[in-house]
Amino acid sequence: MSFKNPQALVSTEWLAEHLNAPDVHIVDATYFLPVEGKKAIDAYHEAHIPGAQFFDVDEIADEKNPLPHMVPSAEKFSARMRKLGLGDGCRIVIYDTRNGGCAAARVWWTFRLFGHDDVAVLDGGFGKWLAEGRPTEDGPAAKPQERHLTARINHFILRDKGQMLKNIEERREQVVDARAAVRYRGEGEEPWPVIKVGRIPNSLNVPWDSLIDTENGGVFKSADDMREIFNAAGVDPRKPMVASCGSGVTAAVLAFAAYLLGNNDAAVYDGSWAEWGACEDTPVE
Repeated sequence: MSFKNPQALVSTEWLAEHLNAPDVHIVDATYFLPVEGKKAIDAYHEAHIPGAQFFDVDEIADEKNPLPHMVPSAEKFSARMRKLGLGDGCRIVIYDTRNGGCAAARVWWTFRLFGHDDVAVLDGGFGKWLAEGRPTEDGPAAKPQERHLTARINHFILRDKGQMLKNIEERREQVVDARAAVRYRGEGEEPWPVIKVGRIPNSLNVPWDSLIDTENGGVFKSADDMREIFNAAGVDPRKPMVASCGSGVTAAVLAFAAYLLGNNDAAVYDGSWAEWGACEDTPVE
């Protein structure tokens, strides 16, 4: 069975053919956790797909919030996108260095959160692009022509702590955890300053990287394989669901996969474990 929303995923072949199309704009969404000791902007300056603009996940965020990279206001998002030349009437293709889990899916979700739906993720990301010997450039990006983006928040795909607490009682949505199984079980270390480990009560576990075919260039697995993975975890990706992870980045991979399978309203819990594990009033399994 094929994807229900195949337009959200583009191949390296397609992007190479449309690299110079005036309506196609490319975004490098590479992000590294603080514990990794790398700076994404340095990786971008080393090499990126020609014409790509760098999306700083930590800066294009609510910097007044102590939690990591929480979504910004609509005003800030519009202002930053205007400066990057990303706006109304253009098709945006997003990539990163880790097959979507290094913030490409997060940035894809963020654009949709602010009402821009003509956005896609590069299948296989920068790794597949490099492996195929495709062109790159280095250094800072050329200053783009500014472009207006009309930001309208889509509240259907965003969840906060209060909504997650309420859902424990009501169980209206499946809660799906994108972290590795060891962290889901509360046996692994968390990269954020938290006071407890474990999982949100009643949540299910689909590690984000289980959806990636690492033997075939790091592309997303087929629709049938994705459904099997979700089903094996007790998740029906067609039904209401909200994804969580460590800080709201890899959760977006699950929301993206559900979107590919036809669930247009799969949501992300923005605070994720960085918030849940740091609060006194949140129950844990």
